[in-house]
Amino acid sequence: MAANTRDIRRRIKSIKNTAQITKAMQMVASSKMRKAQGAALAGRPYAEQLNKVLVDVQRHADVTLHPLLEVRPMRRELVVVLSTDKGLCGALNTNLLREATAYDAQRTYFVSAGRKGQQHLARLKRRLLADFPLPDAPALRDTRVISKFCIEQFLSGKVDKVTVLYTQFINTLIQKPVARTLLPISPFDLPSAPKPGEAAQPGEAQPAKETAAEALDHNDYLYEPGPMQVLNRILPHYLHFEVYQMALDARASEHSARMVAMKSASDNAQQLIKDLTLEYNKVRQAGITTELLEISTAQIALG
Repeated sequence: MAANTRDIRRRIKSIKNTAQITKAMQMVASSKMRKAQGAALAGRPYAEQLNKVLVDVQRHADVTLHPLLEVRPMRRELVVVLSTDKGLCGALNTNLLREATAYDAQRTYFVSAGRKGQQHLARLKRRLLADFPLPDAPALRDTRVISKFCIEQFLSGKVDKVTVLYTQFINTLIQKPVARTLLPISPFDLPSAPKPGEAAQPGEAQPAKETAAEALDHNDYLYEPGPMQVLNRILPHYLHFEVYQMALDARASEHSARMVAMKSASDNAQQLIKDLTLEYNKVRQAGITTELLEISTAQIALG
Protein backbone atom coordinates (compact mmCIF):
# COMPACT_ATOMS: atom_id res chain seq x y z
CA MET A 1 0.00 0.00 0.00
CA ALA A 2 2.75 2.41 0.95
CA ALA A 3 4.35 2.31 -2.47
CA ASN A 4 1.02 2.79 -4.25
CA THR A 5 -0.11 5.72 -2.07
CA ARG A 6 3.33 7.32 -2.40
CA ASP A 7 3.05 7.23 -6.20
CA ILE A 8 -0.43 8.76 -6.08
CA ARG A 9 0.77 11.55 -3.75
CA ARG A 10 3.62 12.30 -6.15
CA ARG A 11 1.21 12.49 -9.09
CA ILE A 12 -1.12 14.82 -7.16
CA LYS A 13 1.79 17.10 -6.23
CA SER A 14 3.04 17.15 -9.84
CA ILE A 15 -0.41 17.98 -11.21
CA LYS A 16 -0.88 20.74 -8.62
CA ASN A 17 2.39 22.33 -9.77
CA THR A 18 1.24 22.11 -13.39
CA ALA A 19 -2.14 23.61 -12.46
CA GLN A 20 -0.38 26.58 -10.83
CA ILE A 21 1.55 27.20 -14.05
CA THR A 22 -1.51 26.95 -16.31
CA LYS A 23 -3.48 29.21 -13.94
CA ALA A 24 -0.74 31.84 -14.05
CA MET A 25 -0.60 31.61 -17.86
CA GLN A 26 -4.38 31.94 -17.98
CA MET A 27 -4.27 35.17 -15.95
CA VAL A 28 -1.48 36.62 -18.10
CA ALA A 29 -3.30 35.69 -21.32
CA SER A 30 -6.53 37.16 -19.93
CA SER A 31 -4.84 40.49 -19.27
CA LYS A 32 -3.24 40.58 -22.71
CA MET A 33 -6.51 39.43 -24.29
CA ARG A 34 -8.47 42.41 -22.96
CA LYS A 35 -5.90 44.87 -24.31
CA ALA A 36 -5.64 43.10 -27.67
CA GLN A 37 -9.41 42.85 -28.09
CA GLY A 38 -9.79 46.54 -27.27
CA ALA A 39 -7.13 47.49 -29.84
CA ALA A 40 -8.67 45.26 -32.53
CA LEU A 41 -12.18 46.60 -32.02
CA ALA A 42 -11.04 50.23 -31.66
CA GLY A 43 -9.49 50.24 -35.14
CA ARG A 44 -12.62 49.08 -36.97
CA PRO A 45 -14.50 52.45 -36.96
CA TYR A 46 -11.44 54.16 -38.45
CA ALA A 47 -11.18 51.47 -41.14
CA GLU A 48 -14.86 52.00 -41.94
CA GLN A 49 -14.42 55.77 -42.31
CA LEU A 50 -11.31 55.29 -44.43
CA ASN A 51 -13.29 52.97 -46.65
CA LYS A 52 -15.96 55.65 -47.09
CA VAL A 53 -13.36 58.18 -48.21
CA LEU A 54 -11.93 55.69 -50.72
CA VAL A 55 -15.39 54.97 -52.11
CA ASP A 56 -15.98 58.64 -52.79
CA VAL A 57 -12.51 59.28 -54.19
CA GLN A 58 -12.82 56.46 -56.71
CA ARG A 59 -16.01 58.07 -58.04
CA HIS A 60 -13.99 61.16 -58.99
CA ALA A 61 -10.84 59.48 -60.33
CA ASP A 62 -10.00 56.99 -63.05
CA VAL A 63 -9.10 54.04 -60.82
CA THR A 64 -8.07 51.91 -63.81
CA LEU A 65 -4.91 54.02 -64.11
CA HIS A 66 -3.61 53.22 -60.64
CA PRO A 67 -1.08 50.34 -60.50
CA LEU A 68 -2.29 49.11 -57.10
CA LEU A 69 -5.73 48.48 -58.61
CA GLU A 70 -4.44 46.64 -61.69
CA VAL A 71 -5.85 43.12 -62.06
CA ARG A 72 -3.38 40.86 -63.87
CA PRO A 73 -3.50 37.18 -64.88
CA MET A 74 -2.48 35.30 -61.76
CA ARG A 75 0.79 33.46 -62.38
CA ARG A 76 2.53 33.96 -59.02
CA GLU A 77 0.95 34.69 -55.66
CA LEU A 78 2.45 36.04 -52.45
CA VAL A 79 0.85 34.79 -49.21
CA VAL A 80 1.57 36.59 -45.94
CA VAL A 81 1.07 34.24 -42.96
CA LEU A 82 0.37 36.00 -39.64
CA SER A 83 0.97 33.27 -37.03
CA THR A 84 2.12 33.26 -33.40
CA ASP A 85 5.57 33.10 -31.83
CA LYS A 86 4.48 30.74 -29.04
CA GLY A 87 2.26 27.70 -28.75
CA LEU A 88 -0.23 26.64 -26.06
CA CYS A 89 -3.10 28.35 -27.87
CA GLY A 90 -5.22 25.37 -28.85
CA ALA A 91 -5.77 24.62 -32.52
CA LEU A 92 -5.21 28.24 -33.62
CA ASN A 93 -1.92 27.66 -35.47
CA THR A 94 -2.94 24.22 -36.70
CA ASN A 95 -6.03 25.57 -38.46
CA LEU A 96 -4.14 28.55 -39.87
CA LEU A 97 -1.17 26.58 -41.20
CA ARG A 98 -3.48 23.97 -42.72
CA GLU A 99 -4.83 26.76 -44.93
CA ALA A 100 -1.28 27.84 -45.83
CA THR A 101 -0.36 24.28 -46.84
CA ALA A 102 -3.28 24.17 -49.30
CA TYR A 103 -1.66 26.76 -51.61
CA ASP A 104 0.07 25.58 -54.77
CA ALA A 105 3.77 25.30 -53.92
CA GLN A 106 4.85 25.84 -57.53
CA ARG A 107 3.41 29.32 -57.95
CA THR A 108 3.21 30.64 -54.40
CA TYR A 109 5.73 32.68 -52.44
CA PHE A 110 5.39 33.15 -48.70
CA VAL A 111 6.12 35.85 -46.16
CA SER A 112 5.88 34.90 -42.48
CA ALA A 113 5.23 37.02 -39.40
CA GLY A 114 5.48 34.73 -36.40
CA ARG A 115 7.86 31.92 -35.47
CA LYS A 116 5.31 29.11 -35.78
CA GLY A 117 4.51 30.00 -39.39
CA GLN A 118 8.18 30.40 -40.30
CA GLN A 119 9.08 27.00 -38.85
CA HIS A 120 6.15 25.30 -40.58
CA LEU A 121 6.96 26.79 -44.00
CA ALA A 122 10.67 25.97 -43.62
CA ARG A 123 9.82 22.39 -42.66
CA LEU A 124 7.69 22.03 -45.81
CA LYS A 125 10.46 23.69 -47.89
CA ARG A 126 8.14 26.37 -49.27
CA ARG A 127 9.60 29.44 -50.95
CA LEU A 128 9.92 31.93 -48.10
CA LEU A 129 10.85 35.42 -49.30
CA ALA A 130 11.00 37.18 -45.92
CA ASP A 131 10.34 36.70 -42.22
CA PHE A 132 9.24 39.68 -40.10
CA PRO A 133 9.03 39.87 -36.29
CA LEU A 134 5.64 40.79 -34.85
CA PRO A 135 5.46 41.92 -31.19
CA ASP A 136 2.68 41.08 -28.76
CA ALA A 137 1.17 44.55 -29.15
CA PRO A 138 2.03 45.53 -32.74
CA ALA A 139 2.12 49.19 -33.73
CA LEU A 140 1.59 50.58 -37.19
CA ARG A 141 5.34 50.99 -37.67
CA ASP A 142 5.81 47.25 -36.97
CA THR A 143 3.38 46.11 -39.67
CA ARG A 144 4.26 48.89 -42.12
CA VAL A 145 7.44 47.04 -43.16
CA ILE A 146 5.32 44.00 -44.09
CA SER A 147 2.84 45.97 -46.20
CA LYS A 148 5.64 47.98 -47.80
CA PHE A 149 7.41 44.76 -48.82
CA CYS A 150 4.16 43.42 -50.31
CA ILE A 151 3.59 46.62 -52.30
CA GLU A 152 7.14 46.48 -53.68
CA GLN A 153 6.74 42.86 -54.76
CA PHE A 154 3.43 43.61 -56.48
CA LEU A 155 4.57 46.79 -58.27
CA SER A 156 7.77 45.12 -59.46
CA GLY A 157 5.71 42.43 -61.19
CA LYS A 158 7.29 39.56 -59.24
CA VAL A 159 3.84 38.56 -57.99
CA ASP A 160 0.39 39.20 -59.45
CA LYS A 161 -1.61 38.82 -56.25
CA VAL A 162 -0.96 39.32 -52.53
CA THR A 163 -3.05 37.47 -49.95
CA VAL A 164 -2.89 37.81 -46.17
CA LEU A 165 -3.67 34.65 -44.19
CA TYR A 166 -4.52 35.43 -40.58
CA THR A 167 -6.91 34.44 -37.78
CA GLN A 168 -9.92 36.73 -37.63
CA PHE A 169 -11.14 37.62 -34.16
CA ILE A 170 -14.90 37.10 -33.82
CA ASN A 171 -15.25 36.74 -30.07
CA THR A 172 -13.40 35.21 -27.14
CA LEU A 173 -14.46 31.66 -28.03
CA ILE A 174 -14.47 31.86 -31.84
CA GLN A 175 -11.53 32.67 -34.11
CA LYS A 176 -11.36 31.52 -37.70
CA PRO A 177 -8.58 31.51 -40.32
CA VAL A 178 -9.27 33.99 -43.12
CA ALA A 179 -7.47 34.60 -46.42
CA ARG A 180 -8.00 38.21 -47.54
CA THR A 181 -6.78 39.62 -50.83
CA LEU A 182 -4.56 42.64 -50.20
CA LEU A 183 -3.42 43.36 -53.76
CA PRO A 184 -4.78 44.20 -56.22
CA ILE A 185 -7.16 46.33 -54.16
CA SER A 186 -10.69 45.20 -54.81
CA PRO A 187 -13.62 47.59 -55.42
CA PHE A 188 -14.61 49.28 -52.19
CA ASP A 189 -17.89 48.31 -50.58
CA LEU A 190 -19.39 49.60 -47.37
CA PRO A 191 -21.20 47.57 -44.71
CA SER A 192 -24.90 48.25 -44.66
CA ALA A 193 -26.32 50.07 -41.66
CA PRO A 194 -28.04 47.80 -39.09
CA LYS A 195 -31.78 47.96 -38.81
CA PRO A 196 -33.28 50.00 -35.95
CA GLY A 197 -32.86 48.15 -32.69
CA GLU A 198 -30.36 45.69 -34.26
CA ALA A 199 -27.03 47.35 -33.63
CA ALA A 200 -24.07 45.07 -34.28
CA GLN A 201 -22.38 43.78 -31.15
CA PRO A 202 -18.60 44.20 -30.70
CA GLY A 203 -16.70 41.11 -31.80
CA GLU A 204 -19.57 39.71 -33.87
CA ALA A 205 -19.51 39.13 -37.62
CA GLN A 206 -20.24 42.21 -39.71
CA PRO A 207 -23.58 42.53 -41.52
CA ALA A 208 -24.00 41.94 -45.23
CA LYS A 209 -22.57 44.54 -47.60
CA GLU A 210 -24.29 46.83 -50.03
CA THR A 211 -22.89 48.82 -52.91
CA ALA A 212 -21.14 52.13 -52.36
CA ALA A 213 -23.77 53.95 -54.40
CA GLU A 214 -26.49 52.79 -51.99
CA ALA A 215 -24.47 53.45 -48.83
CA LEU A 216 -23.03 56.90 -49.56
CA ASP A 217 -24.74 60.23 -49.51
CA HIS A 218 -23.70 61.43 -52.94
CA ASN A 219 -22.49 64.92 -52.18
CA ASP A 220 -19.90 66.58 -54.38
CA TYR A 221 -16.55 66.99 -52.64
CA LEU A 222 -13.61 69.04 -53.84
CA TYR A 223 -10.20 67.33 -53.68
CA GLU A 224 -6.98 69.32 -53.63
CA PRO A 225 -4.71 69.05 -55.51
CA GLY A 226 -6.95 66.50 -57.28
CA PRO A 227 -8.71 63.13 -56.84
CA MET A 228 -5.91 61.14 -58.48
CA GLN A 229 -3.24 62.75 -56.30
CA VAL A 230 -5.32 62.07 -53.20
CA LEU A 231 -5.79 58.48 -54.33
CA ASN A 232 -2.04 58.08 -54.84
CA ARG A 233 -1.43 59.11 -51.23
CA ILE A 234 -4.34 57.37 -49.55
CA LEU A 235 -4.11 53.93 -51.17
CA PRO A 236 -0.71 53.03 -49.64
CA HIS A 237 -1.97 54.25 -46.26
CA TYR A 238 -5.08 52.12 -46.73
CA LEU A 239 -2.90 49.04 -47.34
CA HIS A 240 -0.67 49.80 -44.35
CA PHE A 241 -3.69 50.14 -42.08
CA GLU A 242 -5.34 46.97 -43.46
CA VAL A 243 -2.27 44.88 -42.58
CA TYR A 244 -2.09 46.59 -39.18
CA GLN A 245 -5.75 45.78 -38.47
CA MET A 246 -5.22 42.15 -39.52
CA ALA A 247 -2.23 41.90 -37.16
CA LEU A 248 -4.36 43.27 -34.31
CA ASP A 249 -7.04 40.68 -35.09
CA ALA A 250 -4.40 37.94 -35.14
CA ARG A 251 -3.03 38.98 -31.75
CA ALA A 252 -6.50 39.26 -30.21
CA SER A 253 -7.27 35.78 -31.54
CA GLU A 254 -4.00 34.39 -30.16
CA HIS A 255 -4.48 35.70 -26.61
CA SER A 256 -8.15 34.69 -26.58
CA ALA A 257 -7.33 31.16 -27.74
CA ARG A 258 -4.48 30.86 -25.22
CA MET A 259 -6.67 32.07 -22.35
CA VAL A 260 -9.37 29.53 -23.23
CA ALA A 261 -6.80 26.73 -23.65
CA MET A 262 -5.12 27.48 -20.31
CA LYS A 263 -8.48 27.70 -18.53
CA SER A 264 -9.40 24.31 -19.96
CA ALA A 265 -6.04 22.90 -18.85
CA SER A 266 -6.49 24.30 -15.35
CA ASP A 267 -10.01 22.87 -15.08
CA ASN A 268 -8.82 19.48 -16.30
CA ALA A 269 -5.97 19.52 -13.77
CA GLN A 270 -8.35 20.27 -10.91
CA GLN A 271 -10.64 17.45 -12.00
CA LEU A 272 -7.68 15.07 -12.25
CA ILE A 273 -6.56 16.09 -8.74
CA LYS A 274 -10.06 15.29 -7.42
CA ASP A 275 -10.04 11.88 -9.12
CA LEU A 276 -6.56 11.03 -7.82
CA THR A 277 -7.48 12.20 -4.30
CA LEU A 278 -10.51 9.92 -4.36
CA GLU A 279 -8.36 7.05 -5.61
CA TYR A 280 -5.77 7.79 -2.89
CA ASN A 281 -8.43 7.70 -0.17
CA LYS A 282 -9.83 4.42 -1.51
CA VAL A 283 -6.39 2.78 -1.60
CA ARG A 284 -5.57 4.11 1.88
CA GLN A 285 -8.89 2.88 3.25
CA ALA A 286 -8.39 -0.53 1.66
CA GLY A 287 -4.92 -0.71 3.18
CA ILE A 288 -6.19 0.16 6.63
CA THR A 289 -8.98 -2.42 6.33
CA THR A 290 -6.46 -5.08 5.30
CA GLU A 291 -4.22 -4.27 8.27
CA LEU A 292 -7.17 -4.48 10.68
CA LEU A 293 -8.13 -7.86 9.24
CA GLU A 294 -4.57 -9.12 9.66
CA ILE A 295 -4.52 -7.96 13.28
CA SER A 296 -7.90 -9.61 13.98
CA THR A 297 -6.78 -12.83 12.32
CA ALA A 298 -3.58 -12.88 14.35
CA GLN A 299 -5.47 -12.37 17.61
CA ILE A 300 -7.89 -15.20 16.76
CA ALA A 301 -4.97 -17.50 15.90
CA LEU A 302 -3.29 -16.76 19.22
CA GLY A 303 -6.48 -17.67 20.99
